[in-house]
Amino acid sequence: MTRLHHRLSSLDATFLYLEKKECPLHIGSTSVFDGPLSVKAVKKHVSDRLHLIPRYTQKVVPDPFGISHPTWERDPEFDIDNHIFEIKRKGKVTLDDLAEIAGEKMTDLMDRDKPLWELFIVNGLEGKRSGLIAKVHHCMVDGISGVDLIKILFDIKPEADPPPPAPEESEEKKPSTDPTRRLFDSILGSMEEGMNRFLELQAGLMYLAANVANPQIAEKLPHIAEVLPSVAAPVAILPFNKECNGVRRLAWSEYSFRDARLIKNVLKGTVNDVVLTILSEAVTRYAKLHDTETKDRKVRFMMPVSLRQKEQRGSLGNLISIIPLEIPLEFPDLVSRFEYVNEKTQLMKETRLAESLLTVGAAYSLLPAPMQSIIGTLADTPVPPFNLVATNVPGPQIPLYLVGKKMLAHYPYVPIGYGLGLGCAIFSYNQELYFGLSSDAGAMDDVEKFKEILDGVFNELLELAAEMGGKAESANA
Repeated sequence: MTRLHHRLSSLDATFLYLEKKECPLHIGSTSVFDGPLSVKAVKKHVSDRLHLIPRYTQKVVPDPFGISHPTWERDPEFDIDNHIFEIKRKGKVTLDDLAEIAGEKMTDLMDRDKPLWELFIVNGLEGKRSGLIAKVHHCMVDGISGVDLIKILFDIKPEADPPPPAPEESEEKKPSTDPTRRLFDSILGSMEEGMNRFLELQAGLMYLAANVANPQIAEKLPHIAEVLPSVAAPVAILPFNKECNGVRRLAWSEYSFRDARLIKNVLKGTVNDVVLTILSEAVTRYAKLHDTETKDRKVRFMMPVSLRQKEQRGSLGNLISIIPLEIPLEFPDLVSRFEYVNEKTQLMKETRLAESLLTVGAAYSLLPAPMQSIIGTLADTPVPPFNLVATNVPGPQIPLYLVGKKMLAHYPYVPIGYGLGLGCAIFSYNQELYFGLSSDAGAMDDVEKFKEILDGVFNELLELAAEMGGKAESANA
């Protein structure tokens, strides 16, 4: 079992410091299952596996002296009934109804007096199906570690294998009640975090130096300016970049992974290039719909990138970097847009931009915990540094089951706020791409319209790729 850290890292703690009513910082998903889900069976299934994810029985405890970041402590009053609930609605529940319910649950801030996760079961979904809404605070997991949790809680066949036996309970070390000891613990915790971040910064600087010395990478470094926007420069305000009120509205789409692969193969790129192409084109069309000028303007995406290595899979917490990517709003056609996106994303990979930008985060983490907390409290600007969040997480490409019920769909959720009134999370599962659009009702009250535009763009790009592929086959015949 992966060792869990007792104290939150700077990055994990940041998600607590930045959270407010207008910006709840939990991640989540809504899954659809074939058949009803038994609340009793789900509670037993999760309870039997909690020893595999002990963080789920721990809660966040603030540092008593405010010197260091909060710690994870076992909740002595942990009760599974405080985390798994059933939502009952009269009559049949449509998929749109389920999205509305999920939006209501994603609006609520999580209770920090208990472990920061919740599941909501919705039976009676049309077509003899059921829904499961999941919430986990971002200070606990990132997208990739969330996928690792799915592998623990779900099965690859209808008949669940019995979980491995729980280890014998050891006497867990309880926080000392001696004020002097607790003060030293806080000071040492702050010093340890500062030293870890200093070593991380040092390693990052050495990594940058090694990249500059690498001839293959060095020759591409002058082109970084073309990819990396001046984040200090204000973005072009788009219709959904407004003050947020915290009320969440969701919309979902799903596309065939096979169709996405056809597009990327014909146009010679990646599935992520397909995603960014249709998203940026949808933003352009949505902006025009709202009478927003698009000429000579760009959309700036905030793209979280996981840096979790294979040996770190299964550990909780956040191991991510943020890549800013600007894409012009205007292109003569979809192929030109795709080629532009592919060129920029390829350059990012070749120069290992995500790893390099992590050095900036390490420098911020050197600030004392109290200062980071204050910055989080005051972090509100009239102009956001990005236009929208876009995150793409690969999931399992085989069917999964929960208490014998097959998971038919899995729509992800990404948090938004601070002027970012729209976010898009993409999750690939069982040969499908699931798009989860999250919007703030105060900043964007027509996310369903954006979904319609997104669907139309994908279909246009698919038809175009099919036509180009057909012509290529004819030419080679």
